[in-house]
Amino acid sequence: MTQTPRFAPASPLDYFSALVAEGADVALLEAAILLAQDDHPMLDVQGVLDEIDQLAQRLRQRLPADAPPTHRLRMLNRYFFRELGFAGNVNDYHHADNSYLHRVLQTRLGIPISLALLYIEIAQQIGLTARGISFPGHFLVKLRLPAGEVVVDPFTGESLSRDRLAQRLEPWRQQLGLPGDDELPLGLFLQAAEPREVLARMLRNLKSVHERQGDLRRQLAVQQRLVRLLPGDWDERRDRGLLLAELGRPAEALVDLQTCLDQRPDGPQAELLRQRMAELRGRPPA
Repeated sequence: MTQTPRFAPASPLDYFSALVAEGADVALLEAAILLAQDDHPMLDVQGVLDEIDQLAQRLRQRLPADAPPTHRLRMLNRYFFRELGFAGNVNDYHHADNSYLHRVLQTRLGIPISLALLYIEIAQQIGLTARGISFPGHFLVKLRLPAGEVVVDPFTGESLSRDRLAQRLEPWRQQLGLPGDDELPLGLFLQAAEPREVLARMLRNLKSVHERQGDLRRQLAVQQRLVRLLPGDWDERRDRGLLLAELGRPAEALVDLQTCLDQRPDGPQAELLRQRMAELRGRPPA
């Protein structure tokens, strides 16, 4: 069952930070719902969790207690993709709403990762073992059945064979110069994604959406969450510092940029950061 939200601290960002604190047992679904709070500050998180529970309960009531996993999976796919009508938003893929779970529930449209979270939650509530896969370029879901694992594309509902997965992966291997399957087997790309990894991918999707729109304020809101989620990721800290600088908040920007330089004084962007810091201090670089 979905988890009841804990007592919210002073701000939505603090609430999110408490859920994803290092060492915490991250409540993935709840934390993912919270990503919409920057745009929808009055969002009823518990109401969204309850709605997902109700969808799962409707399907669970139709299943005999002794229904085998293969039957449960067939019923899930029919229910999720046909009856409920969840599908990929092919007409407006890069809209922020596709990453907000409450909006995906309303429109029945999303991107692979948001659709996957809803699919996985319902799957787990009807007794299936389902996990997300942070596959390059397209988030997937795998389900463990007695006869083996099934990989589902939550964007289309398609079950993917190993050959089909290898075909999807090949352009990414070539683009990134990755070795072939003999050296880097397909199975390495099919590992279950940890909650923190899933949230980071969702936030980076939103970051890309706001960057494309040139919306610095919304970029910063996402960046604040990325820094709280990944406190040791100095690239995310650097990006927050640069955003703060662009938004006219030099004192905060200097703290972030100095922290990044302290951690990586000889990093590939160290000189550029020093120059930017000198500009923020109002003097030419030394």
